[in-house]
Amino acid sequence: MSEYHRKLKTPFCKKLGIDYPIIQTGMGWVSTAKLTAATSSAGAIGFLATATQTFEEMKKAVWEIKENTDKPFGINVRTDSPDIDDRLSWAIQEGVKVVSFAQAPNPDMVKKLSDSGVITIPTIAARRHAEKVAEWGVDAVIAQGQEGGGHTGEVPTAVLVPQVTKAIDIPVFAAGGITDGRGLVASLAWGAQGIAMGTRFLLSQESEVPQAVKQAYFNADVTDTVRTRSVDGVPQRVINSQMVKSLERNRIIKFPTALKNALKFRHATEASVSDLLTEALSMKKNQDMTWAQVSLAANAPMLTKATMVDGNTEIGIMPTGIGLGVIASAPSVLDIIHGIMAEASECLNALTDNKAL
Repeated sequence: MSEYHRKLKTPFCKKLGIDYPIIQTGMGWVSTAKLTAATSSAGAIGFLATATQTFEEMKKAVWEIKENTDKPFGINVRTDSPDIDDRLSWAIQEGVKVVSFAQAPNPDMVKKLSDSGVITIPTIAARRHAEKVAEWGVDAVIAQGQEGGGHTGEVPTAVLVPQVTKAIDIPVFAAGGITDGRGLVASLAWGAQGIAMGTRFLLSQESEVPQAVKQAYFNADVTDTVRTRSVDGVPQRVINSQMVKSLERNRIIKFPTALKNALKFRHATEASVSDLLTEALSMKKNQDMTWAQVSLAANAPMLTKATMVDGNTEIGIMPTGIGLGVIASAPSVLDIIHGIMAEASECLNALTDNKAL
């Protein structure tokens, strides 16, 4: 571990077994075994995105991570997956250290993991959500403000994080538009024990997102994002591309289109038609979604895959936090993490010495 300001080694770093208070979030189609292992090897903690993987793909990816690092890492799971119990049981058996969630977990999931010594870190977007999961016994939360990429809430990061840190007694990681060391220091001032970032790691050397898509991110400004419901019926921050503008103009996607994309996703993840229907019913019941929203949600995974895997920015969507407008390059994960820590140290030293930043 390089020498950085002592205040940057927060208490939860010790519990996670990491050097730096930085989380790389589990972004669907983006947070691969390669990116996850690189992040953990660099002293932060990476999360493998398993929501877009079959069970077998998830297993192979976890084994690949273990082959490339002996440092702690986590997995991000989709709680409404039909085989979620099997996935969690396998993760426990395999010794996965941390689990985060693509949707809110339920108390039974938290208990199952906690009883087995697995650390649980859900992402929340409102104080009341943080209070609820804290009651269930989660170990920490990621509080993501509306500046965050992908599905995100209503409250700005600078308001949400202080609210949450005052409301609960467990560690909080700040997320939403954070890309650098000053963002880390601000988060610590709000009471957080670290930061979680997606877009900054998407734009890294180890990210396997096609170069053409990365360039589209580099070309975008901080004002080029939109928080829209047109993708899947739930607020999601994405680059305001021509595809998204088209979706905004035509809010109601015809059911045949939604069904076609749902079947493509089923094929990609090897889910059965029965599993697809079970998942749809679960989404409608647990997330209080209308059938129109459920049909919209069927499109989202394939629209994201079109960009993040296939490199087609014309027909896909590009989830992003508003921090994209200040990111101009894709250095290695190691350089990103050490750059953040160095800037944060410089910032803290300047504050201590009463110097202008």
